[in-house]
Amino acid sequence: MAKIAYEYFKVDPWKVIEEGFNPKRNKVSESIFSLGNEYMGVRGYIDEGASCDSLLGSYFNGIYENGVDHNASHYKGIVTNTHFMVNSVNWLFTKIYVDGDLLDINKANIKDFKRVLDFKTGDLTRSFSLITKTGKVVKFTFRRFLSMKTPNYGYQNFKIESNDDVEVKMDLGLDFSILQWGKNNYWNILKHDFNEKFAGFIGKTITTNQLVFSGYELESNTQLNSIPFTVGKIVGHHLNFTVLKNQAVFINKKVTNLVVKNNEINHETLWIIGLNKLENQNKYDIEFNDNIKYWDSVWSNFDIEIVGDDKNQQGIRFCIFQLQQTYHGVDESNNIGAKGLTGEAYSGHAFWDTETYCLPYFIFNNPNAARNLLMFRYNTLEQARKRAIDLDCKGACYPIATLNGNEACTLWQHASLQFQPSTAVAYGVWHYVKNTHDQAFLYNYGLEMLVEISRFMLTRGQWNAKHTKFGYYAVMGPDEFQMMVNHNCYTNYMAKKTLEYTIEVLSDYKSVDYEKYQELTSKLNITDQEINDYVDCAKAMYIPVDKDTLLYEQHEGFFDLPHIDVDSIPVEDFPLYSHWSYDRIYRNDMIKQPDVLMFMFLHNQDFDKETKLANYNYYEPRCIHESSLSPSIHSIFAAELDKVDEAVKFFGFATRMDIDDYNRNAHEGLHTTSIAAAWVNIVYGFGGFRSDGQDLVLNPIIPNMWKQYSFKFKYFGSLITVKVNRENIEITCDGKTVDMLVYNHKYHVGKEKLVLPVKNKRD
Repeated sequence: MAKIAYEYFKVDPWKVIEEGFNPKRNKVSESIFSLGNEYMGVRGYIDEGASCDSLLGSYFNGIYENGVDHNASHYKGIVTNTHFMVNSVNWLFTKIYVDGDLLDINKANIKDFKRVLDFKTGDLTRSFSLITKTGKVVKFTFRRFLSMKTPNYGYQNFKIESNDDVEVKMDLGLDFSILQWGKNNYWNILKHDFNEKFAGFIGKTITTNQLVFSGYELESNTQLNSIPFTVGKIVGHHLNFTVLKNQAVFINKKVTNLVVKNNEINHETLWIIGLNKLENQNKYDIEFNDNIKYWDSVWSNFDIEIVGDDKNQQGIRFCIFQLQQTYHGVDESNNIGAKGLTGEAYSGHAFWDTETYCLPYFIFNNPNAARNLLMFRYNTLEQARKRAIDLDCKGACYPIATLNGNEACTLWQHASLQFQPSTAVAYGVWHYVKNTHDQAFLYNYGLEMLVEISRFMLTRGQWNAKHTKFGYYAVMGPDEFQMMVNHNCYTNYMAKKTLEYTIEVLSDYKSVDYEKYQELTSKLNITDQEINDYVDCAKAMYIPVDKDTLLYEQHEGFFDLPHIDVDSIPVEDFPLYSHWSYDRIYRNDMIKQPDVLMFMFLHNQDFDKETKLANYNYYEPRCIHESSLSPSIHSIFAAELDKVDEAVKFFGFATRMDIDDYNRNAHEGLHTTSIAAAWVNIVYGFGGFRSDGQDLVLNPIIPNMWKQYSFKFKYFGSLITVKVNRENIEITCDGKTVDMLVYNHKYHVGKEKLVLPVKNKRD
């Protein structure tokens, strides 16, 4: 693996700590210190601003703008109209003057700079001491957090201390003039108002006509000479006060943010609702204590503990913290963007990562949130149907990139050739229903998606000239370093599974409720011939595999491609898309991320250990891990195949992808979906958890450097805790008894703790 860590932050099991200000690392720090609560997110940028590289980002889930790619071709099926998450109001707007001088930490004489993200409280703290031109030492402490209980609320806190009397001026406010990608602003101001302690705005997006109300009130322990002001798209207060020697000044800024996504109310009504919400907002300390309770509940139910490996302990808790901030099932119109609410890369779009990498975390921690993620796909089914028509097919083709259900990717080789989003939705329905038994969801929503996806896969696939095998021509699989290939093994295999599951569910529904089955077949115009076509194509699906070597060929001709030693690529060449010509990437057998190994992970129990080992040994040396999703899958296979040291190495890559900036692109935002994959990594990897077979499986091992680790998951309402140390594994169940296979033996895990000797080699 050519990627190496950039170790910068202090290691701590419950925090991320930056000591000393490094302007060259500032944008990475802004990503790492991002806060969110699913409703809104804000990067960890410096409140008062600084003259160094920065991405001042404030985002709301589902608030986006439309755009046109004027460079895109207008051939049929190629997307030209796109959409993107829009940078919104900077509700942390701050300017500070000390004894008349503007505070800019990139130029000022400062010491003891420290920035801390606390996983237990959910707040970000930044502090430093300013040494003025006259030698005064003024200490500033900034704190902020977003309410997890009431997601409209955000809080900003200032504490200022000095060793001598000092005059301070502050501009606090709301700023709708932020530029998207540093180029354009997409907001019109409809209304604003203010008084001595209050200021409020309503902004409206230019083309989507979505509304954002932002308002705040100020609290302080000192008399503030407060003068309201407005200039351009900024509204706020000029504050003038004296910080007396050894007497701290506190200022709290309570902020209420409200969004209107679908024109359900007008801006005048929103203004009234926003003012009322702001009036009822709790004080800083009350809401902060509620946040502590929220995070205490999260860690009580979801924590992963690693004893003996502080780096990975910090890494996995950071992953859980950021994933929980990004999504916890508040609204079924939300999805999980590849960067969450932490940056503008990928335009805020959700990909197939949601159903394959993120969904397991929610299925086994928060099933209602998992259901809501799938409901997003059901609620955007009509857009998927329209996309299938664009591609001269029937059924539903889910987009490779989207915020609102429409295909937003203008790169035709991805939007028109990749079908893993569609099969991933089908897989997500199967995986969710299998592990929750939510038959109501399956028959009311899931089955309709399955039928439409199967229709698309049926009409997009083709028979060969001899009509002996069925598959997909001119496609791109998950790898993405090979395009316009025939019979991509992942695409064919997942299509086969989709068709087979649809056939099974239709048959079951017919026997369970024939009357409603008839209603469904009538509504969707499902004929017996169509179902027979599913059967025929699934049976004839071509899966390229060499029975002697047990190798699955990634696509026809892959084994004949020129070989490249991926470890010989200089680290300065990453990311490759920025340093290699586009066509150069496609001219060898290097792969971006797991393709064959990916479907072997999703349907793990379909393959024996010998087959997994053969394919891992072949494909792992060819993988450059240019995708953040890649390391976790390789770690899981390495753990299963008794390559434990290798598994630990990949695990560290997965958990610390952003903290250690392995891909040198953390400044663009966090790899949110790979953060979910890190949870999958430890539970499915070292825990040997499997949820795709007939039985729930656990095969725990423990790496040599670890003294103990533990993880938890929910299963049909019961909370299962698994602890593994050097000698034993302990499994406890809080709730109804759960049946599971542990080291290939079936156990009924109930109130009594199950204790077994640990095995460090898997059969």
